[in-house]
Amino acid sequence: MIGLLVGVAAGYVLGTRAGRARYEQISRTARTVATSPATKKAIEIGRQKLADALSTTPKLERIADIDDTTSVYAPHESAQSQGHARNGAAR
Repeated sequence: MIGLLVGVAAGYVLGTRAGRARYEQISRTARTVATSPATKKAIEIGRQKLADALSTTPKLERIADIDDTTSVYAPHESAQSQGHARNGAAR
């Protein structure tokens, strides 16, 4: 019985040491990836694309100038085709 307890205790100590070392390795790797300039750039691009996709502001393009202070705008063609694609899929 004491042999079993000694074996369990030894296994626990060795397992925790190996587990802690692996945890530290994973933690260092995660920290390196998270602080990488490439990762930060990818996150920034992803956030911008998500913001553009979720934006409720219509994308407009200038089609004519009436005078120096007045212009005519229309929805951008790609915004119209996306809207039609969504409406067609919903039907």
